[in-house]
Amino acid sequence: MLYHLFTWLSEYIHIPGGGLFQYISFRTSMAVIASLIITTVFGGKLIQFLHNKQVGETIRDLGLEGEKKKAGTPTMGGIIIIAGILIPTLLFAKLTNIYVIIMIITTLWMGAIGFLDDYIKVFRHNKEGLAGKFKVVGQVGLGAIIACTMYFHPDIVVRKGVDKPTSTKPVEVVINEGTGEKTYAENVKSSKTNIPFYKNNEFDYAKVFKMFGLQSDYLTFVVFLIVVIFIVTAVSNGANITDGIDGLATSTSAIIGVTLAILAYVSGNVIFSDYLNIMYIPNSGELVIFAGAFVGACVGFLWYNTYPAQVFMGDTGSLAIGGIIAAFAILIRKELLIPILCGVFLLENLSVILQVSYFKYTKKKYGEGRRIFLMSPLHHHFQKKGYHEAKIVTRFVIVGIILAILTIVTLKIR
Repeated sequence: MLYHLFTWLSEYIHIPGGGLFQYISFRTSMAVIASLIITTVFGGKLIQFLHNKQVGETIRDLGLEGEKKKAGTPTMGGIIIIAGILIPTLLFAKLTNIYVIIMIITTLWMGAIGFLDDYIKVFRHNKEGLAGKFKVVGQVGLGAIIACTMYFHPDIVVRKGVDKPTSTKPVEVVINEGTGEKTYAENVKSSKTNIPFYKNNEFDYAKVFKMFGLQSDYLTFVVFLIVVIFIVTAVSNGANITDGIDGLATSTSAIIGVTLAILAYVSGNVIFSDYLNIMYIPNSGELVIFAGAFVGACVGFLWYNTYPAQVFMGDTGSLAIGGIIAAFAILIRKELLIPILCGVFLLENLSVILQVSYFKYTKKKYGEGRRIFLMSPLHHHFQKKGYHEAKIVTRFVIVGIILAILTIVTLKIR
């Protein structure tokens, strides 16, 4: 809103400093500051409200040290994170930008699913919360919305070099200063995405069926739809599983958010994208403002969520965070980097899958179930080994930083 207001004021009234709102770097900085203020200042008031309403976490007895002390700690603190993301985004981002609109929808959509789950647990006293099938339906629905919008919306395009410009599309003419040679580029719809560790770093979803001699826009869309739904479901569940000890999901998500902001900035900047030889995505630079608000909200929430936590984010926060990360990566066409960037989420997910699968297999084969880990997800395994929560979080954060750096480095490793 402020972007549009100051753009109008700068154009018609010429107020000093109004042009600052044209700069993504300035609006991102303001979004981070606003998000930190909202989460730290107003977060305390929300925690007190949750205390008064007795919105406390019900702790299952898992045999973990110190878990009983957490009983009654306010949950549904994800509301703080969502407010810290949405309010700065509404204030400082271009609200007509399709990428920003998708991220706002993603935040509200996944936040609503998580809120409903927490509401059932807390107020209906049902420890299971929202049935898993309904969560999956919600995740699939969001994935379908993102996939359809990306595939069919006319404003979601990429810049592509062409030999001869067409008469129907806006064309950019690039003149080589040394040779005077002209090259052309135009915005086109594309089913391509970036692929890491590969010199010709673009992968086309249309090639999946092309290998079998089949090719059509319909089949390409089906492949893209399946990939998007899988990513949204996997990452949101990964964030949800990671949210098991104080500050773990929040801190690792903040690191991921910073990395996504960098990737969005270079993808939305014609100079950097050309230098790094990655896809230039017009208008995607606005996502940096959203990423700034996301990082600010995560860091601000840590004020209350670090050990010992004064509030838990609940599924309201964890599902929203996972959905945001997945959607963001897909929009900037870096979804194939998710296994590296979200490596902590991946390890947590795999630990559960391996534990359950091995237990069922050994029970069927030997008559009794055996375990790979002392307990899953992985962070509980380390708790069972006697590590303090703070030490586990710190080491997971270090791993997250290493993975984030590796993700950025992939821009040059080709």
